Amino acid sequence: MEDPNVDTWWRHGVLYQIYVRSFRDANGDGIGDLEGVIERLDHLSWLGVDGVWLSPITRSPNLDWGYDVSDFRDVDPDLGDLTTLDRLIAEAGARGIRVVLDLVPNHTSDRHPWFVESRSSTTSPMRDRYVWAAGRADGVPPNNWRSVFGGSAWTLDERTGEYYLHNFLDEQPDLNWWNDDVRDEFEDIIRFWFDRGVAGFRIDVAHGLVKDRHLRDNPPTTEDDPGPIRRQGQRHVYSMNRPETHEILRSWRAISDATSPRRVLIGETWVFDLDALARYHGAAGDQLHLCFNFPFAFADLDASQLREIVSATELALPTDAQPAWMASNHDLGRFPTRWCDGREPAIRCALLILLTLRGTPFLYYGDEIGMTEVEVPEDRIRDTVGRRASAAEGRDRCRTPMPWTSDDGAGFSTGDAEPWLPVGDAEGRDVASQRDDPGSMLRLTRDLITLRHASDDLRAGAYDPIEALPGVWAWRRGDATTVAVNLTDRPASVDVRAGSVEISTDRAMDGAVIDGALELGAWHGVVVRAT
Repeated sequence: MEDPNVDTWWRHGVLYQIYVRSFRDANGDGIGDLEGVIERLDHLSWLGVDGVWLSPITRSPNLDWGYDVSDFRDVDPDLGDLTTLDRLIAEAGARGIRVVLDLVPNHTSDRHPWFVESRSSTTSPMRDRYVWAAGRADGVPPNNWRSVFGGSAWTLDERTGEYYLHNFLDEQPDLNWWNDDVRDEFEDIIRFWFDRGVAGFRIDVAHGLVKDRHLRDNPPTTEDDPGPIRRQGQRHVYSMNRPETHEILRSWRAISDATSPRRVLIGETWVFDLDALARYHGAAGDQLHLCFNFPFAFADLDASQLREIVSATELALPTDAQPAWMASNHDLGRFPTRWCDGREPAIRCALLILLTLRGTPFLYYGDEIGMTEVEVPEDRIRDTVGRRASAAEGRDRCRTPMPWTSDDGAGFSTGDAEPWLPVGDAEGRDVASQRDDPGSMLRLTRDLITLRHASDDLRAGAYDPIEALPGVWAWRRGDATTVAVNLTDRPASVDVRAGSVEISTDRAMDGAVIDGALELGAWHGVVVRAT
């Protein structure tokens, strides 16, 4: 159980993911940077978010845009430096906003000094920091493991005649988490950033650190596996999801719990079995504080699917564990496109759902204005996944610059340099156009966050689903709050206790008195407080 005297801001707060390269370019080179984040802290404060999660800011060759780390203790010069990060943490803190960093412990860049030394010879003292193995036969990798990005997860190193493991790009060799030196190094890395004042970490591939000691083949997928798993062709039973990973997370939780204030640990837990997801919290709450729920994010914007996932999650989680909900991020794409096909009423319903469920909501930069994905021409593709396949399969479309204004360049950069990715046509979905419009999506997002902060029911109340018509999802939060969302093209009604509408996705209904049946229009959601 959480100590009531410990600051658990993440439990009641709203977090906001910033893809730094695309948020705001302060020096005019076409690349977003930490100084640009500082320049837009007032927007985040006005919006009401409690914490920001920064995409990787550590040094990197940027083949996977920061997720191939060459130095875990320094800032990439494209984005700034340690002094600027320190100032960002201080400026954010002055506004009541915490800064969470992205930690990438599964792998490094192949240019990291550890790996450069590791591949120098089979007797290198760094050799065992990575997963090396001999082939099964001439030209045959050690096993059948496949990279998440396609192809074998093994690359032959011609110099030493052995294969190294990379569950992602060839240039991202996997670390060997059976090695105590690796564990000690990362504990020091964690303390290094905690000492600089970061509020915690979002842990990349938190489920994948330890690999099977015997490097056994992964089994094939079946028709019963979820689509994202089936597309990979095999279950990552031995290359990821090993039980020993929980030992590492417990050790990191102990470091977090020893700090004052305690830091938050957030896991990218890419698992679709909700019981397995729950285990990353730890039975005694001694592992991750928050675990991203990918079954929720990969579902459709469908009342039946989402209700089933949320109810099953609530049943699976250990006592006092907190769900974490997100619908967009830098890998998945943007929910206004993926869930809503750009339709504003559907986007409004999705925002209301995210910000009223029990748990911690995560917004991706631009979610607050209903930002949709931007088509990226073939000659502007920057994502390696897109280059290997096509722009349509890459992730650039959800990483394009934030539209701050409706002007050319969308207010992203202070200079004339071409932005690193195309800006696209905001079509009124920019911050400046929406900020002073009380009926805008931006104002709806802000008002929902404000209500969440003010309402004990929404901050900490239990989730209790209510029976409703097909296509309608309704639930109670706490003692007096009801949320109802109609995710269909036809009107519907829901029986609720008498009260008044605190917020409606159709703002004209705000303040309406409800006595009995609540009438909902097509793609319409409300928050009602009982009287």
